[in-house]
Amino acid sequence: MFDLPRLIQEISVMALPVIFAITLHEAAHGIVAYRCGDDSAYRMGRVTFNPLRHIDGIGTILLPLALFLLSSGHFLFGYAKPVPVAFAKLRRPRRDMVLVAAAGPATNVILAILSTAMLPLVPHAPAVMSEWLKGNLYASIFINVILAVFNMIPLPPLDGGRVAVGLLPEALAVPLARTERFGILILIAVIALVPLIGEKTGYDLNLVAYVMDRPVSWLLSAIQWATGVSYD
Repeated sequence: MFDLPRLIQEISVMALPVIFAITLHEAAHGIVAYRCGDDSAYRMGRVTFNPLRHIDGIGTILLPLALFLLSSGHFLFGYAKPVPVAFAKLRRPRRDMVLVAAAGPATNVILAILSTAMLPLVPHAPAVMSEWLKGNLYASIFINVILAVFNMIPLPPLDGGRVAVGLLPEALAVPLARTERFGILILIAVIALVPLIGEKTGYDLNLVAYVMDRPVSWLLSAIQWATGVSYD
């Protein structure tokens, strides 16, 4: 049976963590690019951590909501307005490209750390909102960790792909950079099409889960160790 109250409660817990995780990730790219000499995002008013400047109506709100509803709360994906980065304007383009790309996932890790550090404060919140606050913090932790790890997959246009292009020798970086035009299609195939084929043939072909499972577990453990806060 369709449980509307439960669904509304789950959305209320997930909404803010999703919006902040996606928009602050994108904001970080623009802020670091500006500090490295590119004023493209600054001239558009995008060098700010104000989420409202980065929200995309479809990618930040409608798409995550639709996927959440269609998957009964098991799958989320979204994006903010892309921050423009003119790599030619960067003072040291190859190095600065790595810094700009890494800024997004690094921001998600910081958000996960802050959310973890706030968990001990939950028992001190008013009883009427303590469970809701706890749900928000846990959602923030896991959403940000998953977003950070996913974006560090070394495939352009993901941040990890751009970091790899900046760090690899030119002989390897150039061919990898050329895959960016097909990167989204490759991601769609790996995330959606390949698992569907596996489901039809009786095999577990969720390749993204295989790639992300161990790094996500390691990062969650590292955050617990760094903050001294357990998720139990």
